[in-house]
Amino acid sequence: MESLNEPYWENRYKNKDTKWDIGYVSTPLKTYFDQLTNKSLKILIPGGGNSYEAEYLHNKGFTEVYVVDVSETALQNFKKRVPTFSSEKLLHQDFFKLEETFDLIIEQTFFCALNPSLRDEYVSKMHQLLKPKGKLVGLLFNFPLTEDGPPFGGSEAEYKKRFSPFFKIKIMETAHNSIPERKGNELFVMLQKK
Repeated sequence: MESLNEPYWENRYKNKDTKWDIGYVSTPLKTYFDQLTNKSLKILIPGGGNSYEAEYLHNKGFTEVYVVDVSETALQNFKKRVPTFSSEKLLHQDFFKLEETFDLIIEQTFFCALNPSLRDEYVSKMHQLLKPKGKLVGLLFNFPLTEDGPPFGGSEAEYKKRFSPFFKIKIMETAHNSIPERKGNELFVMLQKK
């Protein structure tokens, strides 16, 4: 398995080798965002990449959206596309070194891009980054975990086992409105910090 480090992701973005990038905010997340009313929620999008989610939230008037990514190129691409987005909220750093806290963290192809050996660390870091009663909301892939990733798969049983010590599982179900290419392979999750 390749080292999924900063140079790896930087090369993927520089070479536009981003097959996972659908070019817009995915339907399950858009539907979720459309029912949020508090525009001052402090929101983090980790491993944001081109972050159509951040662009969508920004355009809807959410003022406290942060994107963290190890790829400088990904963040520069985003800034070119969305010049009105605050540069201070584009964080070029390792997610695992973040120190702030957030009301809401959005999961979109970040968990599945990490080396599976980091999954427990991901869960505890998410718990640490969320404010009391904060939520982790998004999509997790639901297909068998193999060595050849990213993306790396997983299962509902695995996710429940990993997350339940730290989070109250409010929703974990097959997404009913996935994009056609991912239909049946995504779980929509809403996890609240315990």
